[in-house]
Amino acid sequence: MKIHPTSIISADVKLDDEVEIGPYCNIQGHVKIGSGTLVESHVTIGSRYGIVEIGKNNHIAPGAVIGGPPQDISYKAEPTKLIIGDNNVIREFTTLNIATSKGSGATVIGNNCYLMAYAHVGHDCKIGNNVIIANNTNFAGHCHVEDNVTIGGVCGFTQFTRIGKYAFIASSSVSNKDIIPFSKAQGNWALIRATNKVGLLRKGFSKDEVTNIHKAIRIVIMGSDTLEEAYNRIEAECAPSENITYLVNFIKNSKRGIAITRDSGRQIDDSI
Repeated sequence: MKIHPTSIISADVKLDDEVEIGPYCNIQGHVKIGSGTLVESHVTIGSRYGIVEIGKNNHIAPGAVIGGPPQDISYKAEPTKLIIGDNNVIREFTTLNIATSKGSGATVIGNNCYLMAYAHVGHDCKIGNNVIIANNTNFAGHCHVEDNVTIGGVCGFTQFTRIGKYAFIASSSVSNKDIIPFSKAQGNWALIRATNKVGLLRKGFSKDEVTNIHKAIRIVIMGSDTLEEAYNRIEAECAPSENITYLVNFIKNSKRGIAITRDSGRQIDDSI
């Protein structure tokens, strides 16, 4: 364990073996940091409020503020949490807040994520595994980003927005409705423009399954008058698979609505 003498570590903080704390850090409150995690200079972790749990082999860059209180006027110093998994990179001046008491009580960052400079993850958000979030992208409270999502820079997400797994969000997009899995979205407000074919192929999806998913997304965003009609057509025209079932269930369970219009469908890329 290496702790620079200029850093301040409160008595409640628990550091596992091989944690390295750089100069001028302030770590206070109920904080636990797993082995192999590197905290560079001028990082603030924890506060007099809440609980912060950070896993193994994370890299936290200078200026990050991890586990501050939620930016919610209803918060009354409840002992809510921020939970960060393993093998994450959290770059300069990223801010990650603990939760409020209005949700599950925890803001969660999964494993193997890359959060670039000035990203903000608000209270009660859930960020899955293998998620890439580019510079200056901000999440309001209660957003849910599923696994293997890639998000460009300078994006914004209103509270309670969901992003399905393997989706791609283009830079400078603002989302106020759910983005379905396997899709590409862009705009302000963001609309689903196409299937994320390149991303799916890079993640090991077969060409046949990408074609199958593309057919389903095409039916949803440009081929049907209603979502109920889309479900029926997908069942009749697409090969059954776990991914197709997941896609349909994601849409059925959406509470904010899906980010589509009839105009967005005209831009879908039919090439493979």
